[in-house]
Amino acid sequence: MNAEFFSAIADIEKEKGIPRDYMLEKIRQALLAALRKDNPDAEENVVVDVDESRKKIEMYIQKTVVENVENPALEILPEEARRYARRPEVGDTVNVPVDTKKFGRIAAQAAKQVIIQGIREAERSMVYNEFTSKEHEILTGTVSRIDPVRGSVTIHMAAGSEYAEAIMPSGERVASENLKEGDTIKVYVVEVHKVGSGPQVIVSRTHPGLVKRLFELEVPEIFDGTVEIKSIAREAGSRTKIAVWSSDPEVEPIGSCVGPRGGRVAAVVEELRGEKIDIVKYSEDPAQFVAAALAPSDVTSVEFLEDPKTCRVIVPDTQLSLAIGKEGQNVRLAARLTGFKIDIKPESFLAAQGE
Repeated sequence: MNAEFFSAIADIEKEKGIPRDYMLEKIRQALLAALRKDNPDAEENVVVDVDESRKKIEMYIQKTVVENVENPALEILPEEARRYARRPEVGDTVNVPVDTKKFGRIAAQAAKQVIIQGIREAERSMVYNEFTSKEHEILTGTVSRIDPVRGSVTIHMAAGSEYAEAIMPSGERVASENLKEGDTIKVYVVEVHKVGSGPQVIVSRTHPGLVKRLFELEVPEIFDGTVEIKSIAREAGSRTKIAVWSSDPEVEPIGSCVGPRGGRVAAVVEELRGEKIDIVKYSEDPAQFVAAALAPSDVTSVEFLEDPKTCRVIVPDTQLSLAIGKEGQNVRLAARLTGFKIDIKPESFLAAQGE
């Protein structure tokens, strides 16, 4: 084990980012694995000494000096022990060097396998750690495969200097998006699992978090915390409602999100491939919040019923269909955005009730 060996370890640390201490520990394990093949009885008495200052790795078997050897793997006669220690006496322990060059082919192969496996484990761990740090963030990837049966999409992704194949299950795909191999897309990292072959990265194009992160990228006031996204309700590929609030009275939250000439929200809509986005102002007054959430419809009044999470909303007769939305989408998203069950009635309903 000469200086070139230590230089190789330094190169691995530099090129792959695998710590030197980790690699040296794997070398120790490799030498022990080799010894087990040739000297299984001596396993518990083996010492592997790594001396970086001298650029040497040495291996010893600790043997006890005895008058009669019964176990050659662990015991040694006094006359033989004198080769390794001065004036050894019965009962002393001496370090007997192991000549690694004499390891058999199988033993050498076992050592090599331990080292290779150690490098692979370190690489997988580094990739896992890098992608775990990106959970709930947006990453850009390239579509590498589309499963025609399951509908899932495999995406080649990078995080820092690490790469992985991410999976977008069919349930995380936007049905209206026609993805093709080679497409570059932004995805939301839902979660990262540690599996035997490496990290399993689950990504999404339907998650509400994707919309939130896209606005953070486009709107400086959201990124710096001046404007906050309070809640999001999304039907991916069709329509999203977001509620925003500003901590600075001088900053108008909706205007900040829309941007000059609508450029900021337009960039988000483009990334979402035409998905409509309603931006409403959050209010701590539940009635005002519910009324705002039903935009673009006008609201006459909001009345909260006996159930505190249920309200009746009155709208002009001409606005009823707009408030409900196509197939009930507008009121459905408003209910999810605010957390209230919304019962919409036209003004004529009040007249009929004599109210």
